[in-house]
Amino acid sequence: MTQDEEHLKLLSIFHYVVGGMGGFIALFPIIHLVVGLFLVLAPDKFAGKGTPPPAFIGWGFVIIGALFITVGWIFAALVLTAGRFLARRKHYLFCLVMAGVECILMPFGTVLGVFTIIVLLRESVKQMFAVNNPGHLT
Repeated sequence: MTQDEEHLKLLSIFHYVVGGMGGFIALFPIIHLVVGLFLVLAPDKFAGKGTPPPAFIGWGFVIIGALFITVGWIFAALVLTAGRFLARRKHYLFCLVMAGVECILMPFGTVLGVFTIIVLLRESVKQMFAVNNPGHLT
């Protein structure tokens, strides 16, 4: 196994790990989702001695919580997909773009993204991807 193959294998594994962690962390807003559902379905429980909160506040919690969960899961799925493509040495441009996007997520995504970019920019790695995608590096 060459050094490039070893690096791609490790990057693929780390993409699986970061994707799994991202999917788990994306579940944290479920608290907001549950609170929002309680505000919508049982507003009298939050009223205390006053009037219950308006329903739009509960719907705001539900929509924002669901949005954050959905975006987090989509991002986690894209990171996992990039890991799969790295292992198969396919879709070079997708892997390179995802490495750049991963740099946004401190600290693990940044480290993973930078190392992925460094490895993918090697000419020998580009050749490995070109063998699996004859004619173009996409």
